[in-house]
Amino acid sequence: MPELLGIDIAQGGAVALLTLVVLMVLTGRLVPRRTYDDLLEERNTWRSAHTTSEEARRLEREQVGELLELSRTADRVLTALPHPVHGEEVKAHDAMDTAPPA
Repeated sequence: MPELLGIDIAQGGAVALLTLVVLMVLTGRLVPRRTYDDLLEERNTWRSAHTTSEEARRLEREQVGELLELSRTADRVLTALPHPVHGEEVKAHDAMDTAPPA
């Protein structure tokens, strides 16, 4: 006959069976159906939250890529602007367009 934890189940009868069930409950190998369903629902909720979070993270990475490209473009434009000669001061009225409005 099979032995479990050194106890022959056939010799123990109902006491052995009850002991086995109690041990399984205490070690977490036997759980009520309601507990199992709750754990399954919680797992699915976390999985859904993870999927939503990863989608948001993907969109964020795309947006950061676009912002970096705009930043590079702005850097190139600003770098291409003429620099004043050393010692020469740029006055505000020199930089403004003085043509009358059309």
